[in-house]
Amino acid sequence: MKKILTLALIASIALGSCRKLIVDNNGTGNNAGNGNGNGTTTGQTITLEGKITKDTLLKAGNTYILKGLVYIKNNATITIEPGTTIKGSYLDPIGGLVITRGAKIMAAGTADQPIVFTSNSPSPRSGDWAGIVLLGKATTNSSFNGNAGTGEIEGGVNNADGDGLYGGTDDNDNSGVLKYVRIEYAGFAFLPDKEINSLTMGGVGRGTTIDHVQTIYAKDDAFEWFGGTVDCKYLIAYKTQDDDFDTDNGYRGRVQFGLIVRDSLIADLSNSEAFESDNDANGSSLAPQTGAVFSNITAIGPLATLSNNGSSLFLAGAQIRRNSAISIFNSVFLGWPTGVLIDGSKGRYVELNIADSTLRIRNSIIAGCKTAVKYAPNSTTPSGYTTADALAWFTNPSFGNSVLTNVSDAKVVNPFNSQNFDPTPFGTSPLATGGSFTDAKLSSGFTSVTYRGAIAPGGADANWWKGWTKFN
Repeated sequence: MKKILTLALIASIALGSCRKLIVDNNGTGNNAGNGNGNGTTTGQTITLEGKITKDTLLKAGNTYILKGLVYIKNNATITIEPGTTIKGSYLDPIGGLVITRGAKIMAAGTADQPIVFTSNSPSPRSGDWAGIVLLGKATTNSSFNGNAGTGEIEGGVNNADGDGLYGGTDDNDNSGVLKYVRIEYAGFAFLPDKEINSLTMGGVGRGTTIDHVQTIYAKDDAFEWFGGTVDCKYLIAYKTQDDDFDTDNGYRGRVQFGLIVRDSLIADLSNSEAFESDNDANGSSLAPQTGAVFSNITAIGPLATLSNNGSSLFLAGAQIRRNSAISIFNSVFLGWPTGVLIDGSKGRYVELNIADSTLRIRNSIIAGCKTAVKYAPNSTTPSGYTTADALAWFTNPSFGNSVLTNVSDAKVVNPFNSQNFDPTPFGTSPLATGGSFTDAKLSSGFTSVTYRGAIAPGGADANWWKGWTKFN
């Protein structure tokens, strides 16, 4: 039988390692502080459960356990102090955090005191708990029950109250802040093929701040965007199982400085990529069209050398398909079976987006990939486009792209050394120069730098990935 603790009872609990249970099955809401969000009692382990409908403060001196899916709703704000640890239950019911439309999360950690979401297991591993689901009111090409522009987030999150719906008409919608945050061991399949990712974003608007966020051992995707317009900077995906950056249903945000690090033995049955991008599952012409713009991404794949194999489930550094029109600038793909896969096998031919220049890859490097660029045709009604066409497009001299035979040609310090990992390019690396921001798609929302990839060859920009992160 579940217990509901009143605020008076919470106030009367003795100090120390006592356990509070925040439960709201009736929509009333309780507070994890002292009733006004400013509780001073620390050193406790507090369980969060059910629906939280009032502004709530999580304090750094406590440890919080998410039991089952915890919904922040009714326009409430959950504020998390720097240095706080939140643990998802790995036992039934599996823990997760859902920020519903209109609600906010204010999780602003610091480089010295990151906010950590992790597993409650004594021996944590990938997929122990669900992850964070952030839902907003920005535009999307999804539909639900005949309502265009509204989507149902995958993973079994939705309920009778519609707490798993996303999308709307406000591209400036604000779902809060995630800054200096680590998300560890997340990603759980509540339903077959409908997993929750480490960080799932549905219809999240550009008023939201996503800045310095790392995922570690994501069971499904590290970051997945379903529509929306949110801009993101300084993202790290470490040893993901499926995809690192997955864009769907009209996502049109701007993402700069992203570090992807794969494990050669960790891949998904559905095939694994750094980028997987669709307009929608059918490759339709629904609007808004997926047109996110990425710049300064370092995607380190499974192959340190061309003689390595790794898991056969790795597919490509980027699989662009199903009428997606994303663009990638100033980036590098190191050690993938295929660097860039242009996949025209389903829906509107993605090569049409190459032809009209809505899909662009510029000033980027493919190094140490067994196949640099590949095209997958539609076997039923082929367009006539070929792999040779895709390679000629990528290597067009006016686009500033290049193909290097070996990973070592990129001259990166230690991209595959797990004991002494360092993704910094040497000063003589081709990544140290060649960054360009003259393209119209980079005219706003990006920091102009002269290097390519996520990490500068020196100076302050060489160290942003250190200190608040974990690489083991």
